[in-house]
Amino acid sequence: MFTTQGLFAKGDGGGRRTLLRNSSFLRSRRTQGLKGRGGHREGERVRGPMGLRTLSTKAGRQTTLGDRATVAGIGVHTGLPVTLTLHPAEAGTGVTFVRCGVDGRPELEIHANARSVSATELATVLGDGTGPGISTIEHIMATLCGLGVDNAIVELDGPEAPIMDGSAARFVEAVDRAGIVRLAARRRFTKVLKPVRVIKDEALGELRPYEHGFRVDVEIDFDHPLIGRQEFGLDVEPASFRREIARARTFGFMRDVGRLWSSGYALGASLENTLVLSEDRVVNPEGLRFADEFVRHKVLDAVGDLSLAGAPILGAYRSVRGGHQLNHAVLCALIADPTAWTVVEAPAPRVRAHADVAAGLVAPAYGAEVS
Repeated sequence: MFTTQGLFAKGDGGGRRTLLRNSSFLRSRRTQGLKGRGGHREGERVRGPMGLRTLSTKAGRQTTLGDRATVAGIGVHTGLPVTLTLHPAEAGTGVTFVRCGVDGRPELEIHANARSVSATELATVLGDGTGPGISTIEHIMATLCGLGVDNAIVELDGPEAPIMDGSAARFVEAVDRAGIVRLAARRRFTKVLKPVRVIKDEALGELRPYEHGFRVDVEIDFDHPLIGRQEFGLDVEPASFRREIARARTFGFMRDVGRLWSSGYALGASLENTLVLSEDRVVNPEGLRFADEFVRHKVLDAVGDLSLAGAPILGAYRSVRGGHQLNHAVLCALIADPTAWTVVEAPAPRVRAHADVAAGLVAPAYGAEVS
């Protein structure tokens, strides 16, 4: 958090917003697709980590949440209290953020995709850049992507998602409380067809074809004795997401705190939500959760940033000395080249528990635009 190479290493984009006409949105049929509404039969529940089955991110049918779940905390930049509620949504909804006003009425609706990103300088912000937006959405987006949730409404009563403990752990717990259900519709994927690369100064990011799902590899190099050069990578599946990266916290340096506070940023940062480093030690009394927690958190951020493709990615991402700005730039470069990607559907749902999309994807279902 307290370094331009950490949480604050982000770039620019473009976005849009849609004002809701009335407060019935969160009670509408878009959030009720689990009980036969909108042509969907009752969803098939997928048990959580202690249950009998888990959900593969390559499953053949779309998913949503089984119920609502709420978390509350503060925004890491604003320092303001905020409540975030996850709602179920119908197939084809994707992830939509809804910001409510002081009277509890929805006033802003933004679909989570790369074109809705209005700023990436200090946090990933969704909006059109001309009015209120929704900031710091990367950890909740990483959670939904990592656990394989395709459709959800994310309701907030403030301008920024809560930072919680600086990781995605509390969001994972919220999804577990809500449960995940399968819907009747087939899952769609953004399939990378050829390599796309962005180089800026010493940073490099690229997406390339990968036949085994979605993979993220990150390398960082900080001039600090507790970090230095670290590498970490994984195939993103619910089990690996939970085990390897969900608990990795955002980090920053004491030397940057004064500058950021004087600029009006990181007003909610504390040892409760940030891994803080002095010149030679970790300030947090509990220490590190992983020996390489720093690079693991960068992987978590990359998963969240790339989930804005509009559909789960089938491809491999590599980042060297990057961050949010680079992640977004690579995703935009991919979308800008219609020959580099396509949208495919999983095979028709089968009776068995998991339909492995890698076993055979059908022909492209859409043109070169993710909706």
